[in-house]
Amino acid sequence: MARTYPSRWQQIGLELPLEPQFSREDFLISNSNADALRMIEAWPHWPESVLLLIGERGSGKSHLAAIWAAQARAEIFSGASLASADVAALAEMPALVIDAVDEIGAAEAPLFHLLNLARQGRRSLLLTAQRRPDLWSLKTPDLLSRLRLAPVVELGAPDDALLQSVLGKLFRDRQLLVDPSVIDFIALHIDRSLEVARAFVELIDRVALARGSAVTRSLARELLIDATDERD
Repeated sequence: MARTYPSRWQQIGLELPLEPQFSREDFLISNSNADALRMIEAWPHWPESVLLLIGERGSGKSHLAAIWAAQARAEIFSGASLASADVAALAEMPALVIDAVDEIGAAEAPLFHLLNLARQGRRSLLLTAQRRPDLWSLKTPDLLSRLRLAPVVELGAPDDALLQSVLGKLFRDRQLLVDPSVIDFIALHIDRSLEVARAFVELIDRVALARGSAVTRSLARELLIDATDERD
C-alpha cells in the first residue's frame, strides 16, 4: 500500500503527525534486523572503517543510522545533499553517516574522497542505501571498487512479529488503547514497511478523532479498502 491515502481523508488535519523516535530504546528487534543491529553496536570494532547498510524503504535504516550517529557522535548527511556539501568540512569530521547514499547523483568525487579518508583510518563512515553499489549506475570505476570492499549488512522486510510490535508502539505513543486483534488485522493487510505502518497509524488516529470513535477493525478495513480502490 502506498503512503498516499484517499484524497477525502487528506482533508482531515486535526493534529500534527508525531516525529519518529529514533533512540536505541525505541528500536524493536526481530529476525529481520538483529544482525544489522549487532553490527551497528559493534562499532568501533568494525572489520573496516566503512559499513554499508542495505534495506528497502521503510526497513529501519534511518533508525539504525541514528542509533549509530548517537553512539559515534557522527553527523548525518543525505546522499542528495553531498554535491553541495563542504567536502573539506566533512573531511574534518571523525564519523559520518551518508543516508541514502545511492542518491548522490553527480557527487561521486566527494564520496570517493571520503572513502579514501576512511580507508586511511581517519574516518568512520556508515552508508545507507536501498540497493548494493553495483545497481547505482556509478560512472567512476574506482568508486565502485572502493564500495565493493566495504562490509555489507542487509535489513530484511519487517516480519509479522516486528510489524505488530511497531504498530502497537505507534498506537501507545498516541495514547491509544487498541485491541491486539485490530493490530494483527492491520499488520496482515498493509505493506511490510515501517514507514507505511507509521503513516497508517497516523491516518486511522486522525479519522477516529474526526468521528469521535475508537480505532476498530471495521475502521481499519474501511481505510484499507478506500486506499486499494483509489490506487486501482
